[in-house]
Amino acid sequence: MKSKFVPILLMVVGAGLITAALVWTFSQISAASTPQNQSLADVQDNYPHIERVTAADAKLAFDQGAAVFVDVRDLEEYEQAHIPGAISMPEYEVASRIGELNPDDWIITY
Repeated sequence: MKSKFVPILLMVVGAGLITAALVWTFSQISAASTPQNQSLADVQDNYPHIERVTAADAKLAFDQGAAVFVDVRDLEEYEQAHIPGAISMPEYEVASRIGELNPDDWIITY
């Protein structure tokens, strides 16, 4: 009777090991693709010449039409939702497309 359960037991253990390996692999991929969060102070240290804008100031600029909003997320994210009138310019395109922006405008990126 015991010999009939051995193949079933081996299949269950094998399936468990495969499942555990897949879960571990996907968790490693997810962790590697998630950018490290930087504090605002770290970002300001790296880019001291760029003025930071509060959400309240950005909203006021939007309401008054005083700024150009540039969405630097991927196009798929932009298409899902964006600030009305915002320009889609994914971060990896900024260097090649910067000439499209008027340097005299107040440009707010997000």
